[in-house]
Amino acid sequence: MNLRKIYPSLLAADLAAAEAWYTKLLGRGPDHRPMDTLLHWELFDQGGLMLSSSEEIARQGTMFLYVDDLKAERRRLQGLGIMLGDDNEGDYSTLAQVRDPDGNLITLASPPRRPFPPA
Repeated sequence: MNLRKIYPSLLAADLAAAEAWYTKLLGRGPDHRPMDTLLHWELFDQGGLMLSSSEEIARQGTMFLYVDDLKAERRRLQGLGIMLGDDNEGDYSTLAQVRDPDGNLITLASPPRRPFPPA
């Protein structure tokens, strides 16, 4: 497999409400609207995020977002009315979680403090 990009796709019952919530979370609106039931963010060269109101495209899921400064993101999101859960100190990163309006679990994580072990 020669992967070029990856796009997790999450299910949204109300695509307009999901767009507003994720615009706050990500700090900007979507880049593409390929169809009425799909929003698409290009987050970096290797991929992004898709939100869809179609169960043929997406199902409920989880997503990890590694951020440079978890404390700064917590403050930014709190100012927008998105409340992260308590910090959870993991073996590699500090994690904080929130559920979107559709129940998808979003985990923000600090950069790993040390390399992950090889598979």
